[in-house]
Amino acid sequence: MLRGSAGAWAVLGPLLWGCGLALLQGGMLYPRESRSRERKELDGLWSFRADFSDNRRQGFEQQWYRAPLRESGPTLDMPVPSSFNDVGQDGQLRSFVGWVWYEREITLPQRWAEDLGARVVLRIGSAHYYAIVWVNGVHVVEHEGGHLPFEADISKLVQSGPLSSCRITIAINNTLSPHTLPPGTILYKTDPSMYPKGYFVQNTKFDFFNYAGLHRSVVLYTTPTTYIDDITVTTDVDQDIGLVNYQVIVQGSDHFQVDVSLLDEEGKVVAKGAGAEGQLQVPSAHLWWPYLMHEHPAYLYSLEVKMMAQTAMGPVSDFYTLPVGIRTVAVTESQFLINGKPFYFRGVNKHEDADIRGKGFDWPLLVKDFNLLRWLGANAFRTSHYPYAEEVLQLCDRYGIVVIDESPGVGIALVESFSNVSLQHHLEVMEEMIRRDKNHPAVVMWSVANEPASFLKPAGYYFKTLIAHTKALDPSRPVTFVTNTNYEADLGAPYVDVICVNSYYSWYHDYGHMEVIQLQLATQFENWYKAYQKPMIQSEYGADAIEGFHEDPPLMFSEEYQKGLLKQYHVVLDQKRKEYVVGELIWNFADFMTNQWSTGLNPGRRTKIPHATQHGQKTNKQKIRMARVKEEKEREHEPPLCLANEISGSWK
Repeated sequence: MLRGSAGAWAVLGPLLWGCGLALLQGGMLYPRESRSRERKELDGLWSFRADFSDNRRQGFEQQWYRAPLRESGPTLDMPVPSSFNDVGQDGQLRSFVGWVWYEREITLPQRWAEDLGARVVLRIGSAHYYAIVWVNGVHVVEHEGGHLPFEADISKLVQSGPLSSCRITIAINNTLSPHTLPPGTILYKTDPSMYPKGYFVQNTKFDFFNYAGLHRSVVLYTTPTTYIDDITVTTDVDQDIGLVNYQVIVQGSDHFQVDVSLLDEEGKVVAKGAGAEGQLQVPSAHLWWPYLMHEHPAYLYSLEVKMMAQTAMGPVSDFYTLPVGIRTVAVTESQFLINGKPFYFRGVNKHEDADIRGKGFDWPLLVKDFNLLRWLGANAFRTSHYPYAEEVLQLCDRYGIVVIDESPGVGIALVESFSNVSLQHHLEVMEEMIRRDKNHPAVVMWSVANEPASFLKPAGYYFKTLIAHTKALDPSRPVTFVTNTNYEADLGAPYVDVICVNSYYSWYHDYGHMEVIQLQLATQFENWYKAYQKPMIQSEYGADAIEGFHEDPPLMFSEEYQKGLLKQYHVVLDQKRKEYVVGELIWNFADFMTNQWSTGLNPGRRTKIPHATQHGQKTNKQKIRMARVKEEKEREHEPPLCLANEISGSWK
């Protein structure tokens, strides 16, 4: 459906979305404060211990969750949010695989414990990879998968009697298996002459470090016992009238009333509605436009939702405000359309990764990243290779940065990882991801995987099922995955709406021969388009460079080689964007941590270089300013829509 005309899709989209909603059970609204809701962040220092026992099960055998963690042995101070790997000086902890334990004792507001008309909810923003949660020694929830939030209603536990404190214990296991997302394997080294007893390593098929821990905020928040559980918004445009289709899900009572108001940026009410679902009409609507595509990009309205219900305890009210951007998305055979106009993805791939904090969320770093993105003229990025923090998407909504929202489906290389067990988990992850991110106007496309072994026989059924399920959940957005498989062998490509291709010509092969790039890249595009007649994005390209290393004539790893390679790519991209190429995303916005590899500068070997195994975020971003902007001035397409470029983490 997404490849039909934009007008037809604008009519059918809201109807199909309503069908998709039935597949999603339960809401995952961002925990905002309102007249009826309070929020208590639990960021800061937590007690921490890694279970270094041989079987990594001592914590369960001794039931560490039954009493304060300090009573069962020594603990460390661990900041939350952060990855636990790089905070300390213990090399054993940095590479630890197994169970780690977090604990925090907090004091609850008295009214939370005494008000039986309030729900108290514990929400974990991200725990990588498998998490088990106890409150005051009582098991409350388990969750598989990092990068996405989960929560538990703990009202009965905290309202059962007078409590001076509340103890939260979270056990997290970062072990990856062939059926996790991303997958991995555990390799036991059994030669007693080389390895100690029980020695093992975690192997993965992706190139970034498997940071673990509580990467995002842990919060407590309250709602009334009858409450707004979920809100879904889709938008459309009829001439100059903006259409906002909404659906509100209420839990706790079948007898309630819902009123909604849509406010503009000045706080003026521009539309009102009544009922749990409906359509608001906004005359002369301000549309949500990408950055640099309109003089006033990223216009956001506010949807104020009020729920009133009669309960046995009396009248109850709940309030929630949701930012809304009115925009449309459609795909034709050769174009990606936003608000009916062709959109070209000029941007980067990113990672959530920085010194010390690992993948831990950090507001100053995030704001700096967005200032750099806008300064560079980037209008888009892909969340390579997992869903980013909700706050990242909120800033994308505010600034007009378009997002390809990618699941953690990276490193799917083994036949076992295409099994029904793996597929079922992948389907659940997509449900969680769409439930969380469905209302962000900045999110214009879902990516279900990065560089899977899509030539393997099981991949056809796997991706057919996965993409069909994703489209059923959200018929309003196109779906893709990012491939590096040959166009003739790729069994998943028939099911995507946009072809996203990664290629590193004159970097992974034909080392040092930039003269072949234009021919090979043009052939790549022509073969894919002839086979599928779908718009294409060059979703990764680039070359590594050592900062300050210069060679003339250019040699690999020199800044001159990096610049020259990009220029060769851009000649073809500037030609093909006039036909069916709709975007280019450089690898990578800034450096990131990898596993430790052997080093070397032999251009004929796929080896890491010392610089690429470190994540000097500030240094690398400064390099963007020097090298990329200078090179970008030579592009033929309209300024100042340049791209970001920092390639020093580009070994793939």
